[in-house]
Amino acid sequence: MFEHTFIGLDVHAVNVVGHALNPDTGEITRHTMTADPAVVLEWVRRFEPPVKVVYESGPTGFVLARHLRAAGIGCIVAASSKLLRAPGDRVKTDRRDARVLAEMLAVGSVTEVRIPDPDEEALRDLSRLRSGTAKDLAHARQHVNAILLRHGIRYPKDTRWTKEHCLWLHRQHFDEPALQFTYQADVEQAELLAAHLARIDQQIAATAAACRYAPVIAALMCLRGIQLTTAFGLAVEIGDWTRFTGSTIGSYLGLVPSEESSGQSRHQGPITKAGNTYARKLLIEAAWVHRRPFTRPGERLLRQFGLVAPATRIRALEGNHRLHRKWEHFDERRKMPVKANTAIARELAGWCWSLAAPLQQGQQMTAA
Repeated sequence: MFEHTFIGLDVHAVNVVGHALNPDTGEITRHTMTADPAVVLEWVRRFEPPVKVVYESGPTGFVLARHLRAAGIGCIVAASSKLLRAPGDRVKTDRRDARVLAEMLAVGSVTEVRIPDPDEEALRDLSRLRSGTAKDLAHARQHVNAILLRHGIRYPKDTRWTKEHCLWLHRQHFDEPALQFTYQADVEQAELLAAHLARIDQQIAATAAACRYAPVIAALMCLRGIQLTTAFGLAVEIGDWTRFTGSTIGSYLGLVPSEESSGQSRHQGPITKAGNTYARKLLIEAAWVHRRPFTRPGERLLRQFGLVAPATRIRALEGNHRLHRKWEHFDERRKMPVKANTAIARELAGWCWSLAAPLQQGQQMTAA
């Protein structure tokens, strides 16, 4: 049985194009309006309920979806990477996009994106701020190193960006005024970003201890390669771990191989890279640590084990041994390290799920 009306919205920063479809009567209504949730809600309410609304995920976020849901309107956000496009369709307009969304919603072929609440979205923004600042800091330091290298100046020690190295940087001088100004500006930028990153880390530490994901963060930190900022990022990006299983979490993060199979032939290619890009990046970075030798937990892990339940501690220890053995197996087979690390990251995602999901299931049962 069809819903009474299906509405597809093509949402932009300035305006919204709506396409309303009634499958029973075949009636179609189109409308262009300003990108104001109140205006969109007023237009949607012109149609006799029940009404179902969909728009594509994008930079406009979830404000409109939350506003419509708060008003009792069924609204979902479609995963843009899962929308079906005909190979021969070379015409793309706002009206066509809205119509396609309405038609896909009517036949039930829309893959829905989970809509985070404002608190969860704020935590994600904090985690992504840290990632962006760390990237900017790395680029700023590369600029400083590049200037010195181009002019034949090399720091005599291997360790850089220590207090001693920073003092050495300030002692360097160039005769050309323009070059000296550029060098000093790059050094200043690197120092400012380093201080900014330190403040962000302090805020993440305080937020992680007080937020609702604190038990999950503590559990994830029991795995090698996952310290506070990584655990915080994974916890807030995934949100509800109970949505997945140990085998589907890798698919959600785009860590499974792509496949093109037909008839008797089967071909697997690179990973799909679908889903959450930032969470996938965190896991791939953490997976490299498991290549290092592991016989017993170090001081950091021992301190972290003391903060979690015995079941979590035992499970994490099993995961740390298992992931290192997998790395040893790949090295014995002389597998390409980049490919091996991706496979380790996929399995690491499953171990993270095995630590986080039981905690959240227990919280849900307690709340119920």
